[in-house]
Amino acid sequence: MADGEGLVSVNYEVYGKVQGVFFRKYTQAEAKRLGLVGWVQNTSHGTVQGQIQGPIVRVRELQEWLRKIGSPQSRISRAEFSNEKKIEVLEHKEFQILK
Repeated sequence: MADGEGLVSVNYEVYGKVQGVFFRKYTQAEAKRLGLVGWVQNTSHGTVQGQIQGPIVRVRELQEWLRKIGSPQSRISRAEFSNEKKIEVLEHKEFQILK
């Protein structure tokens, strides 16, 4: 890990048409492509939420992806990020889809 590339953890929730459009699968693939760990799951109120952990630069890339791109059929109205904090070690081994 190079200097200036510390690890962060951030929670997210994505609103819009994000269920039934393979959003979790695409999020997992994008996170893995970026080398990030964490999780994603559907909520009972029609959103997708989760947590991202990894180098800050990569986390920012996934945040931008969650905010603007998503899966091909999704329509994102907004993405909210919360509870961002610096971490010393990754708390997850991979990026999982939770049921």
